Amino acid sequence: MLLFEQSGATGSRHAHASNVKQSGSVNPFARRAAAFCAALACASACAFPAIACAQVKIGLVLSLTGPAASLGIPARDTVALLPKQIGGQTVEYTVLDDASDTTQAVQDTKKLISENHVDAIIGSSITPNSLAMIDVVAEGTTPMISLASSAKIIEPVDAKRHWVFKTPQTDAMMASAIAEHASTHNVKTIAFIGQADALGETFYAEVAKFAQLHHIDMVASERFNRTDPSVTGQILKILATHPDAVVVGAAGTPAALPPKTLRERGYKGLIYHNHGVGNNDFLRVCGADCNGTFLPASPVLVAAQLPADHPAKRLALDYIARFEAQHGAGSVSAFGSYTWDAGVLLNHAVPIALKAGAPGTPEFRRALRDALETTQGLADTNGVVNMSATDHLGLDQRARVMVEISNGKWVYQPR
Repeated sequence: MLLFEQSGATGSRHAHASNVKQSGSVNPFARRAAAFCAALACASACAFPAIACAQVKIGLVLSLTGPAASLGIPARDTVALLPKQIGGQTVEYTVLDDASDTTQAVQDTKKLISENHVDAIIGSSITPNSLAMIDVVAEGTTPMISLASSAKIIEPVDAKRHWVFKTPQTDAMMASAIAEHASTHNVKTIAFIGQADALGETFYAEVAKFAQLHHIDMVASERFNRTDPSVTGQILKILATHPDAVVVGAAGTPAALPPKTLRERGYKGLIYHNHGVGNNDFLRVCGADCNGTFLPASPVLVAAQLPADHPAKRLALDYIARFEAQHGAGSVSAFGSYTWDAGVLLNHAVPIALKAGAPGTPEFRRALRDALETTQGLADTNGVVNMSATDHLGLDQRARVMVEISNGKWVYQPR
């Protein structure tokens, strides 16, 4: 069962999908009778040990509105493709919109734990919100699988991050790919412009670190807000340093503003993006200004172009076929794949956790967390997952590919 609950200042709206149909006016007595019959049926079934009534509940905190909506919407659209049953138990998915807002993400997380009594949480779509959710899931002893990029979400695995995992590649993995590519293209100086938030700061730190390792000088570092209408001032400062390349540390459609402004000002050097732009909305907004720019990305973006022996190719193509069957050719994005991979992780871990306790119990949540952490050799759409007590991502360098944007298409760049 899939349940969408849109929360926030505009009030609450409920829409049911999957095997639950939305109806019009319902007689309250009929509703009470139906609920009583359902409860009676469950009670009768539970009288027999072979029949289980427990239901696995998964909550999702996604950025469905606001500046990061282009990340959250593909994730939401993927939820309908996730397993309806795992380990013989039905699965209920509840989706809440954090509106790209940190405070709302925290409120949504608290609601999922205290009111919906979920067994695990997927989300949020962006780094600042995911970081803000860590305290809540740790206090609620509920495992969380983030869909955001920063390594700080899972590193170091301390008492709080003990409960936190993620599916997207880390900023460190992607920054190293940029530095490697820049080095092979004779780049000697790099400038950085990123979001004025945790994503921008952590990505800058990784870009600067790997640039130094490749003997590339960082000559400028600027910031902008997701909602800023212009970055002209920041770009002029960058251009004054005459960099060979510019790295944009941003996610979603707001990330199109720096490259567009660079092109408008006549910049001819290399431009790199963070992997947070891996969706068609970004291509649409950036348009021709992003032609010839590069990004380290999820293999899903170029799955059909990958070598036959790439570990992610087969599963990525399978996910793409499922998603595009529902939403049309060319509709897939990396952000949906991260949600799919979270489902792959849970599909693997839930049957193991069921041996320790029933869904809805602390024992089940602890066992689910343990099962996630001990995941080994599990293939998904981005690579092969090998987690440990110190690594709550589990992906290696095979999970990243370099991509060029050419005429609104993602083009795989073999090493």
